[in-house]
Amino acid sequence: MRTKKISYWIATIWLSLGMLSTGIVQLLKMEQDVDRMAELQYPVYLLTLLGIWKILGVIAVLIPKTPVLKEWAYAGFFFAMSGAAFSHIMSGSPASEIFPSLLLLILTVVSWYFRPAGRKVAVIN
Repeated sequence: MRTKKISYWIATIWLSLGMLSTGIVQLLKMEQDVDRMAELQYPVYLLTLLGIWKILGVIAVLIPKTPVLKEWAYAGFFFAMSGAAFSHIMSGSPASEIFPSLLLLILTVVSWYFRPAGRKVAVIN
């Protein structure tokens, strides 16, 4: 039980730091991110949308209660990071550009899997 709780918090803290930092960078529209979006043929305004969603997702994952909101945040993180990894793979990006999204994807799954009962949606049979 203790190992599960420690695994949850380690994954969740790293996930939150990663999503928060990339969300802020996306909102700032750093030149390299704008260039990368153009290379991937995505509109630049997507950076604003992703940045806002990531920051709101971090808040949802970290605040107590609200298990349904947490499920949505985890789903959003999963879709965003799997989409980012797939986009990089399909565009022929080097592994160094694919790895960050894969790491955040893994942290999303680990945090979701080990989340405590109080952070899960109650299932009624």
